[in-house]
Amino acid sequence: MNLFKSLVLWVLLTSFSTLGFAQVDTTRFTNHGPQLFASMIQGSVFAKDKNGNDLVYTVVRGEPAHLLGYDVKTKELIMDQALPKADGAWDLAQSSDGTLYAPGANGSLFSHIPGTKEVTDLGVVLEGETYLWSLTPGENGEVFGTTYPGCRVFRYHPEDGFSDVGKGALVENENYVRSLAFYPKTGILYAGVGSKAHLIEINPKTGEKKELLPEKFKDFEFVYGLEIVPGVDGNDRLFALITNGSITLVYNLKTREFEQEIEGMDMRAIAGESAGKAVYFTSKSELKRFDPAKNVSTAEVLGQEVGTANTFKITEDGKVMFLTSGANLFTFNPADNSLEKTKLQIPGQPIPIHSLLTAPDGKIWSGGYLAGGNATFDPKTGTHTFLPGLDQTEAMTVQGDQLFFGIYPKGKFYVYDMKSEWKPKEGNPKFLGQKEGQSRAFAQVSIPDRKQVVFGMIPEYGKLGGAMATYDLAKEELKFFDSPIAKQSISSVAYTGSYVLGGTTISGGLGKAPETKEAILFGWDPATGEKLFDTVPVPGASALTGIIKGPDGNFWGMGDGTLFIFDSAKRKVVSTKKLYDFPPFKSHIWRSAFLVLHPDGNIYGTDWEKLFKLDPKTLEITQLTKDAALLVMGQDGRLFFKRGTELWSYRP
Repeated sequence: MNLFKSLVLWVLLTSFSTLGFAQVDTTRFTNHGPQLFASMIQGSVFAKDKNGNDLVYTVVRGEPAHLLGYDVKTKELIMDQALPKADGAWDLAQSSDGTLYAPGANGSLFSHIPGTKEVTDLGVVLEGETYLWSLTPGENGEVFGTTYPGCRVFRYHPEDGFSDVGKGALVENENYVRSLAFYPKTGILYAGVGSKAHLIEINPKTGEKKELLPEKFKDFEFVYGLEIVPGVDGNDRLFALITNGSITLVYNLKTREFEQEIEGMDMRAIAGESAGKAVYFTSKSELKRFDPAKNVSTAEVLGQEVGTANTFKITEDGKVMFLTSGANLFTFNPADNSLEKTKLQIPGQPIPIHSLLTAPDGKIWSGGYLAGGNATFDPKTGTHTFLPGLDQTEAMTVQGDQLFFGIYPKGKFYVYDMKSEWKPKEGNPKFLGQKEGQSRAFAQVSIPDRKQVVFGMIPEYGKLGGAMATYDLAKEELKFFDSPIAKQSISSVAYTGSYVLGGTTISGGLGKAPETKEAILFGWDPATGEKLFDTVPVPGASALTGIIKGPDGNFWGMGDGTLFIFDSAKRKVVSTKKLYDFPPFKSHIWRSAFLVLHPDGNIYGTDWEKLFKLDPKTLEITQLTKDAALLVMGQDGRLFFKRGTELWSYRP
């Protein structure tokens, strides 16, 4: 056993003794290591060091994320530092004093002096804010940023520290400020809000706020991106991307009028010439340019298959540089319309495991968080195989040789024919369809007797009510049905032999508060989509998860730390018992408990970051370890779970 594993096991053993639990045989735990790696870059910016050297910075996702710096001339990696406790950063900004800032995905702000190797954690920006999105430089060394879940805008200055610019939420009952832009001529900030779209003009000195978004866009999801570009005769313009719909509004900051709507414009970054006669942007992998005083239909294509720009820079000699999400650094020369490309080498980082499944061949499948991708682990040989091509897998299920995926975003479904090679670009996995207004399919069950798979869904941002879906393997037909329980989403499903038993969560998409008080257990006919009955097994529970067929033939599940046992024939709750304390409901809960009936007669589960054993006869629960989530059983009886980026197993 290597030193690292020995240390981990010692820590586990010590923690059990400290907490008062019975000592657990830690030699039964095995760390199989990270399964998924990605070179997904997010926040990016061109910057200069104190000597005037041109650099480009970006953040690669991982646990932790890393801040990377490259020399623009040599294209060499000159800086690689972790951002502690952050798994990514959506933006970067360089203040007027030359300091580079990165918004951590843990609520902290990081600073870095270009040309050095160090990163400083400045701490959590505002109490209660757990995620930072956008940054923009202000004046005299200040920087502004946006937060979740408090829908706030903060200011930071090295001498003043942090302050709350808007003195609370910019919009009541909203969680996100997703985008931000500072207008130097007036000192005014523009903030984009979601999950119900708002465009807010805010005076950072007084906190005074004003809504600008036209009424017809109020039911859209987010003002997702904001950029300000120069115009002729002071007609500077604010570009605002509205989702869903991918419409960019152009707002004249001088006339205070919306001038046009642009479809398909990438809004991670755009750039305007200082003279105000040209705006550069990417759209559908093309580099384009147009005069902002004219309609976008006059835009000319300057380059094809360039990707999506993360950041732009117009150099002093008029060249246009941009870094894409694919880590390609481009230079466009307007003098001769030449376009040069260099692929930056991005060090891959381990990413969190987001879903697990045991395939018929015994391999353990996993899906990656946010950066996407899938991987397999063969417990017999210890072989890892990475399978790129799909976005974030929320859950998987299998029937025969077909493996089904519920994919985020936009509620997509795919099926993989395991008899053939993994070739996503050639249709294996094959896209089956998607449901407008739905986002995530965490709940899935395979019904071989019916040659059917059933999915339960979580809706899009700002919505309540999760749909049901069925896929008929014989007809190759995907069907969707409205939520069986109004204003609730589907967190778990199981098949009783005659109907689908489903559990709900009071949560919907992010950014929307629940409007119901307790989760519901329901019966559902997979042939007709009809709800057969509903009941409340655990009064006050926010979600019902982990439903399985128990050792007594009844169905066992969890509701906020309370076990419920349900007789599917009599359609009634047999018993309930609180097993452990559960944290108070905060923003949302989509999935929680995972249960497995083991051949040794016990039920094993994970919930609220712990792995436990449940004796079905006495209902006595034993905690086996902390920091555990997800759970599947391998063909040899080992239990596989995840710790962040790592796949672990426990041998009962």
